[in-house]
Amino acid sequence: MNLGEKIRTGVKWLLIGSTGNRVLEFAFGVVLARLLVPADFGMIITIQVFTGFVGMVTSGGMGQALIRAKEVDECDFHAVFTMQLALGFLVYLGFFLTAPWFAQYFDNPLYSDLMRVSALFFLIRPFAFMRISWLNREMDFKTRSIVTVVTSAITGIVSVLMAIGGMGVWSLTLSGLVGGVCRNILLARFTPLRLRLNFDVSIMRRHSSYGFKIIVNDLLSHIKTEATKLIMSKLGGPAFLGLFNKADSLNRVPFGMVGSPVNQTVFRAMSKMQDDLDQTKYMFYRVITLLMVYVLPFYVGLWWVAEPFIGIVYGEKWLAAAEPLRILSMVSFCFIIGNPCGVVLMAQNRLTQEMVAQTANLVVGVTACIIGINWGLVGVAWGVFASQVFGVIYFYILVYKTIPTRITDLLKAVTPGVLLNVLLFGVLAITDSLFHGLKPTDPSLYLLVMVFSGSFVYLMLFLFVPVAALESEVTRWRSKIGDGLRLLHLRR
Repeated sequence: MNLGEKIRTGVKWLLIGSTGNRVLEFAFGVVLARLLVPADFGMIITIQVFTGFVGMVTSGGMGQALIRAKEVDECDFHAVFTMQLALGFLVYLGFFLTAPWFAQYFDNPLYSDLMRVSALFFLIRPFAFMRISWLNREMDFKTRSIVTVVTSAITGIVSVLMAIGGMGVWSLTLSGLVGGVCRNILLARFTPLRLRLNFDVSIMRRHSSYGFKIIVNDLLSHIKTEATKLIMSKLGGPAFLGLFNKADSLNRVPFGMVGSPVNQTVFRAMSKMQDDLDQTKYMFYRVITLLMVYVLPFYVGLWWVAEPFIGIVYGEKWLAAAEPLRILSMVSFCFIIGNPCGVVLMAQNRLTQEMVAQTANLVVGVTACIIGINWGLVGVAWGVFASQVFGVIYFYILVYKTIPTRITDLLKAVTPGVLLNVLLFGVLAITDSLFHGLKPTDPSLYLLVMVFSGSFVYLMLFLFVPVAALESEVTRWRSKIGDGLRLLHLRR
């Protein structure tokens, strides 16, 4: 199997895993949103700000370092595992001792126990971390996707059963630990890597050089995201944070399902061909073109149906998240362009320059949040919007200086997706106008009409509007649809 086939196969399996995982998270999330209250989610998010931050530090960027390295063997994985395990024990001890001060700061004694239990994850994390890195390096995304979906199902079932049992916020914490243990068991069963201790300091140092740059960039990005959450939690309260996080998490679902799997596969491919800048350029713009086509229509639809969707699916107590969701849906361009930029910079080891960009984006993001919170949830959403636009411009400038390219290359890459989605937006605007002209009162009917009409129209636009840049992609889909129809006819 050549590299191109590996990329397409890897993306396919990651899409299956990502979609399955997102569907399960969404389904269980809807149930939990009706069983629990926004404050429960806000408390867990507040805990995750700190555990996520420390988890990023302890990873040391080692996963990406192992994936990007031209040559590694089991000794490399064992040495990194040893370091990760030692750090995990130290981190757990630190959280256990500082938990009472954390609870005192937020004036809620429950935070102390939540912190100590949540930190147990650091003791089991290194086992999964190494095996997932091995699967990514081998581009064995099938195994990884299966494990992800099964683990998500187990976690969701456990969390719902606990919530029904009246365990409140604990249903979110304990179910995550159960899922983590199950993931380790599955990965140990299906991955040939057998972990053992290796105290070779030279190997640790070798991977730490690249890993350190990765971790600094990840930390800066993480600090920006989590700092805004802390600001909202402290100034607005857990319910305010819970509502905004609902909007933000829903906004990230479309790109998470499609964009993240693509970027993970392309990162490994770009790492293999890191010396071929022309091929890197081709892959970079091709990814942007396809993401514009496959991801952007979800955000166009989300802009129109945010309020009825949240009201119907999550209930009236979550309706305040609808307007922030509409605003955040306009950030889709930043995801679609910014994330492939990050992949190029990582593959080309331009991480020092990226640190400067992340630092500037951190300052802009936190400042925008502090200013925006004066106007409530909508103000914070516009603050996030402004910081994301600033960030993607900065990141593209770095890519512009890294590979041989021009602004016109970017315009060519985004044009096919923009064309199709402008037409989609127009059709949905007409549908919305006609629907409200009939003066119906059922939001469920509106949601169904917009979703089905938008999906059908976009499919027709994709298959029959002649766009040269999408010719091969359209041909592939026409062939698949034709094969499916023929198979259906034969079964009848």
